[in-house]
Amino acid sequence: MLPKDITKVTLGEPISLEDLVAVSRFKAKIELSDKYCQRVLASRQLVEKWIEEKRVMYGVNTGFGALSSKMIMPEETVQLQKNILLSHATSVGTPLKEEEVRAVMLMVLQNLGQGYSGVRLEILEMYKEFLNKGLTPFAPGEGSVGYLSIEAHVALVLIGEGMAYINGELLPAKKALRKINVEPIQLTAKEGLALISGTTSPTGIGALALFDMLMASKTADIIGAMTLEVLKGTVRAFDDNLMSVRPHKDQRDTAFNIRTILSDSPISKKYMDYRLQDALSLRAIPQLHGAAKKTLNDALKTFDIEMNACCDNPIIWPDEENARAISGCNCDSSYIGIELDSACIAATAVAKMSERRNSRLINSRLSDLPSFLVGKPGLNSGLMIPQYTQAGLLNDMKILSHPSTVDNISTSADQEDYVAMGYNAAKKARKIAEKLEFILAIELLSIYQAFHLIDEDLSPGSASRTVLSRISELVPELDQDLYLYPYIQSLREFIHSNEIIYIVEETIGHLL
Repeated sequence: MLPKDITKVTLGEPISLEDLVAVSRFKAKIELSDKYCQRVLASRQLVEKWIEEKRVMYGVNTGFGALSSKMIMPEETVQLQKNILLSHATSVGTPLKEEEVRAVMLMVLQNLGQGYSGVRLEILEMYKEFLNKGLTPFAPGEGSVGYLSIEAHVALVLIGEGMAYINGELLPAKKALRKINVEPIQLTAKEGLALISGTTSPTGIGALALFDMLMASKTADIIGAMTLEVLKGTVRAFDDNLMSVRPHKDQRDTAFNIRTILSDSPISKKYMDYRLQDALSLRAIPQLHGAAKKTLNDALKTFDIEMNACCDNPIIWPDEENARAISGCNCDSSYIGIELDSACIAATAVAKMSERRNSRLINSRLSDLPSFLVGKPGLNSGLMIPQYTQAGLLNDMKILSHPSTVDNISTSADQEDYVAMGYNAAKKARKIAEKLEFILAIELLSIYQAFHLIDEDLSPGSASRTVLSRISELVPELDQDLYLYPYIQSLREFIHSNEIIYIVEETIGHLL
């Protein structure tokens, strides 16, 4: 089901990437199943039992990080949990977007709801209320090596500290809580630590980026096919027999998409033999898009596990005969970080081919079309400068494609002498996903103009006609220079909303 069509997500069974996007971006409601609630309650009962038995548990009756050898007196336990939020909420800079904070809260619910964390159900019900009633904690987005600081800013609101947004208005936490008729809560043993431990911010934020990259990779097939069509390229390069001798699934699927999109195109039929071979940016679409999709789909498999896992530390192992708290490092974000570093490279590869195709569209020596796709070149610059914009965006993407996870900076007096840097991988993945959408939007702008300049007796296929008809409602035909920024913005939103995919699939059937 499409994220925009999902209205409710019930936690207790595995959730999908589409579920996460539905809650984070489209504000689907959250429910907690009986199964979810029962395993949370059972885990909490163990923690309370062990506290009575005076067992030593990291973060429950000890300090944190390099201070883990410091014992905490029973009467100081509540203060310890509050202190960890206050001391760890140190991220700075521009606040995270609403959908990013919502994704983080959903991942906290998933992490702590697996039944291995020992928190009270009331804590998780508060996050559910935040999501369902539109309260979004204020969380500055800079300065995390994988987790802790972002999550601490979010969790502060539970205890009436920090700030939160209600309907776009930033309010002190206590006032925001009153707006949704929720009282602040006092944290008890283990809860402060559990709320900030885990891969929840890299996973939540990274999942949004991954979804957008996956959708953009399918959109790139549509746009690439339309460029091939308007430039009179041959579909022979996408023959399934050719694909079968190098049987990478994603390459073959991409070729299928191109063939399907152009299957009823009079232009493609007429120019089947116009050239023996097209330029690589046209004939290598299945190979490059396919490789990128494989990388993104590999990442999706990892995210499917991580979104439904417990990444807390320590965990509460509930075995009847051997129940115990186990300290380790499931909170490490390497899985997510490495996948997102790879996804950034994949998305940048798709973008570099889009920019090259666009360059061919606007170059009269390569396109058989007027220079920069406008009448009276010289007097008008036409679509010359949007390609500069692509170049600038692509340069940014190449810089952001440097992997975060290869870096290491020791923290916490060398107790945490290795850190994964998965959070920064997620942040740059978000930036790259947005830039990819803009680069594709600029290619689409050139396509729209190019189709207006080809011979009138050349008719595009039904998929292209559907897309061009919709674009005509957003963008005028360019017969002289215009202020292009708003049209690029509109086309980027057309891509970001995935409307281009929906209308094409409604016209020609499902794409792979």
